[in-house]
Amino acid sequence: MESHAEFLRHVTLDDGLIEALRSDYENAPITEAERVMCDFAIQMTKDAVRLHPGHIEELRKVGFDDTAILQITLIASWFNYINRVADALGIGREEAAGAAE
Repeated sequence: MESHAEFLRHVTLDDGLIEALRSDYENAPITEAERVMCDFAIQMTKDAVRLHPGHIEELRKVGFDDTAILQITLIASWFNYINRVADALGIGREEAAGAAE
């Protein structure tokens, strides 16, 4: 999560937005399209098998076309993959342990 927040910090330069997203993205100052995209990515991360055509329709309703939906899916999948690789190799655990102390 920290690496994602750092990337977003460089892109937006908005620490308040990052904290709002971190604490409760549903009430963060983001667009409806961004919230629906986050809902999709979170459902995909938690249990992709439970995604259904209605999730895709929600993305379309807020303006995402098939190319954007594919990009959202691929990027979220890649982050899920790379996070699991890092977790398996223990990457970042030392920093997390130091921050918790």
